[in-house]
Amino acid sequence: MADPIVVAEGLHKSFGDTQALRGLDLSVPRGTVCGVLGPNGAGKTTAVRILATLSDPDAGHARIAGYDVVRDAGQVRASIGLAGQYAAVDEKLTGRGNLRMFGRLYHLPRSQAHRRADELLERFGLMDAADRPVGGYSGGMRRRLDLITCLILRPEVLFLDEPTTGLDPRSRGEIWDSIRELVADGTTVLLTTQYLDEADQLADDIAVIDHGKVIATGAPDELKATIGDRLDVVLEDPAALATAAAVLNTLAGTEPTTTDADRLSVALPATGLRLAGIVRELDRAGVAAADVSLRRPTLDEVFLRLTDRKESVR
Repeated sequence: MADPIVVAEGLHKSFGDTQALRGLDLSVPRGTVCGVLGPNGAGKTTAVRILATLSDPDAGHARIAGYDVVRDAGQVRASIGLAGQYAAVDEKLTGRGNLRMFGRLYHLPRSQAHRRADELLERFGLMDAADRPVGGYSGGMRRRLDLITCLILRPEVLFLDEPTTGLDPRSRGEIWDSIRELVADGTTVLLTTQYLDEADQLADDIAVIDHGKVIATGAPDELKATIGDRLDVVLEDPAALATAAAVLNTLAGTEPTTTDADRLSVALPATGLRLAGIVRELDRAGVAAADVSLRRPTLDEVFLRLTDRKESVR
């Protein structure tokens, strides 16, 4: 494993009687994407704020690129970029004007700020719209511009807080491509998202946070393997749903989930079951199946299982 560039050890943070973090530990290798997932109120935003030097922990330590986020806050800020959930660009300025302004705010000389703005506009496909007011940009273009304002000083670590919220699929894909390009160049990305398919597509590793602690870590496929394969059954007659559920419950040892009027899904035990045997048992019970298939669980199902939420299918 590469040396970690983001390290959190035993972070605690309370707001009055509310404990937002309860000993959070995190380690992110350099040049990777770490997806941070968790229910609302789990502590994700608090953790990011501490790592980005916007809040101090009550206890514990954190380092970015070797710098302590409390003692060396200035050096940390020079090493990171932060893009919030909503674009923070000036809609009255042009795209080029926004980047030049941010360059000057970062204390770059005027000529260097201008040069860096043009480099980023060209690299991320916004040169054709560079001299148009940002108010006329599409949502995806605006988010892309917001993303590249964080790259003016070439940060080692980039914090992205739900970067594709509200975007259409095409715009989401463009942001994903931009993130992949940044990581290929060596940037480390810490990504919080409510879209689990986004974490599945982008993250090298995932940290699941609940009740202020990291409760699971691993690559997406590793986390999926922890809950085993799933069996999906489509019935020819929805009236047989209760009978089919009883058969699957007996075979798998767990209650199946009803995903539609004629569809069931159940987690299979680690020992596994043969598909032919499952079909035979359904047939003996008088259940006609239109389709029976095995599949890996989705990250949504892993997330719901790990955070003790009732399983459902979106």
